[in-house]
Amino acid sequence: MLRTFANIFRVPDLRKKVLVTLAMVVIFRIGTFVPLPGVNTQKIKEAAEKLQGGGEGSAAARALSLVDLFTGGALGRCTVFALGIMPYISASIIFQLLATVIKPLEELQREGEAGRKKINQYTRYATVALCLVQSLFMASWVKGQPFGFELVLPGMQGGPWFTLSTMLALTAGSMFLMWLGETLTEHGVGNGISVLIMAGIVDRMPMAAKQLWGQVDWGRPFTPEGGRMNVIMLVFFIAIYLGVVVGVVIITQGQRRVTVQQAKHTRGHRVYGGQRHYMPLRVGQAGVIPIIFAQSLLTFPNIIFGSLSQRFPDVGFLATLTSAFQVGSFTYTFVYVLLIIFFCYFWTAVVFNPLKMAEEMKNYGHFVPGIRPGKMTAQYLERLMTRITLAGSAFLAFIAVFPQLIHSSLDVDVNVAYLYGGTSLLIVVGVALEIVQKIESHLLMRHYEGFMKRGRIHSRSSW
Repeated sequence: MLRTFANIFRVPDLRKKVLVTLAMVVIFRIGTFVPLPGVNTQKIKEAAEKLQGGGEGSAAARALSLVDLFTGGALGRCTVFALGIMPYISASIIFQLLATVIKPLEELQREGEAGRKKINQYTRYATVALCLVQSLFMASWVKGQPFGFELVLPGMQGGPWFTLSTMLALTAGSMFLMWLGETLTEHGVGNGISVLIMAGIVDRMPMAAKQLWGQVDWGRPFTPEGGRMNVIMLVFFIAIYLGVVVGVVIITQGQRRVTVQQAKHTRGHRVYGGQRHYMPLRVGQAGVIPIIFAQSLLTFPNIIFGSLSQRFPDVGFLATLTSAFQVGSFTYTFVYVLLIIFFCYFWTAVVFNPLKMAEEMKNYGHFVPGIRPGKMTAQYLERLMTRITLAGSAFLAFIAVFPQLIHSSLDVDVNVAYLYGGTSLLIVVGVALEIVQKIESHLLMRHYEGFMKRGRIHSRSSW
């Protein structure tokens, strides 16, 4: 392993890519601490602590926690990177969905590199529009003195100047992150957007590990007092974490190989073709997107019912609905699991087209042994992908709910519990595997030994 890391810096091209990646990550982390113009940083810190502490800000905390996860804490600090890269990701997902239903966008995708550049241009325009809308809402929220804190400096409260400067700063920050991600993809290692998101998530892990370490009663390691944790429980938690990581790696790398036979062609006295190869179908075809969609949708019922119950306290069923959609409740967990399974099938149906795949196999003279080319092959692939997606969605739902089980059953801090699954662990493991696969491919191409002597690490799908 140490020899492999040393070989990374022996290859000039690979060394340059690694150094560029590290430099881009450092720039991103520095930008998450640059505050917006005109905000009171001390009051922002106090408001963020109250927002995360629960109480009247608990619903808003759940609504903003997903975005704050992707921004690496920049949203809670009201910095220029507060919107993060989420507007660009949202715009990319929107155009990916529109390309399946709008004929001109579908034709652009088929045009190759020129069509992809045109769609990327439209995506950037949509990113700017999303940034302006989201920054307007954020500027209004900051000016509205949330929880009684005056987050804006006295000289900036009057007039539209604070709103305009905040909108420009947040939009410029998100567009800079978009450029940073694209540059990292071109000149660095791995997908730039994914690497930036992973950097923000990894930044939280040392703090969560410190909180877990602080809960251990080292003075009484086997008979702790006051709800503290003993050494045996600490070892148990570490073992659970390693087991969850191994499971995520297995599912992320898992694939169903479909045998594909190439038809034989006779030309003169020679026979061409006839080779047999495999078509891999990934178990986690949808990646982490179902969890993101499900979390985003489930923030709205809590906020809507919570606001209505405060406005109309005499209406009893509003308070019941608010408590029913609290994070960790049975209703919330049940709906959360159903949404994850639904979005797994939905996103797989968007990115995996069995009819198109079967038609391409027929045109190139490939077929699945025992299955007729064309419609029968499409039905076979669809039936196979449905079964694979069921297993993948079940595991994804378990990983998403597991942090809530850890938090409620073992009375562990929320930041520590969310190290055991959810969006953060899936993103970190998936991006780490992608980076290792890219580095390994560069090393093997130059006749160096990779990270694994047996087998290969398969890449994951990017954002």
